[in-house]
Amino acid sequence: MTTSFGPSSTTDDVLEGHDLSGKRVLVTGVSAGLGVETARALVAHGAHVVGAARDLAKAKRATEPVLAAAAKGGGLELFELDLASLKSVRASADALVATGRPFDAAIANAGVMACPKGVTADGFETQFGTNHLGHFVLINRVAPLLKAGARVVALSSAGHRYGDVDLVDPNFEVTPYSEFLAYGRSKTANALFALEFDRRHRERGVRAASVHPGVIRTELSRHLTPEALADLTERLRANKPADEPETIFKTVAQGAATTIWAGFVADPEAIGGRYCEDCGLARPVAPSFYRRSGVQRHAMDPFRARALWEKSEEMVGERF
Repeated sequence: MTTSFGPSSTTDDVLEGHDLSGKRVLVTGVSAGLGVETARALVAHGAHVVGAARDLAKAKRATEPVLAAAAKGGGLELFELDLASLKSVRASADALVATGRPFDAAIANAGVMACPKGVTADGFETQFGTNHLGHFVLINRVAPLLKAGARVVALSSAGHRYGDVDLVDPNFEVTPYSEFLAYGRSKTANALFALEFDRRHRERGVRAASVHPGVIRTELSRHLTPEALADLTERLRANKPADEPETIFKTVAQGAATTIWAGFVADPEAIGGRYCEDCGLARPVAPSFYRRSGVQRHAMDPFRARALWEKSEEMVGERF
């Protein structure tokens, strides 16, 4: 069995020899990209995936390969969830809780990236509201369903380097809006959420981690024009730190591997509260706009994580 993994490892590499029969897993964003591949790998190894998507018709089409790969009793069920609407999030979470059926893992995978300035149904800046606050409410509301030994995996990104959370002006009411600054804030928030969730739940055996999947060409970049994407890629190559590889892009199967590793394979004590990448723990790095690896200090600050939690409770009007 493969026991050592790295940047080129795939979901199937990571799960080689693992039987997930009987495990029930919540995964958001199963209508495209990493969410579909995550669901496919889990179902192929026997897990039952409860997949969330804003567009159920799209999700049903996208997950046909997931059902085709089902093995060892694995299965998939879909439910509607719009992370940009707390009404939708609460209704979906309440429906899950009402079933009383526990989860072995919850994967906060869905998200948006570098979109034009906008607001969610509740008036929050779109990226912070969708990527962080929607998942903040969802995961906290279903937390009673997480078994002892369960794990929560929040998809962060190397994009956290673009910006720390702003607890004074989270909705860009004063700060000039920048697509990537807003994205960076939301991805830092994802990492800080996992850090604080882990602190609050580890005594009952539930651990949480954040992951950077790598740079993958998926629908996540749909708001970038081909010219903007090409320009960003060229700037990343031109300004690449000496200790990073030339290869920028991963496949979807490689990108989802770290999520699977953190959720089902890694030592829970090792990954609890940590930021992971390339199927391992990320090393702390100095601030750099062009780094694609490592974790910057602001995304692993426990005091910042607690402050963000309190601010998030204030924004959504709910305490957890």
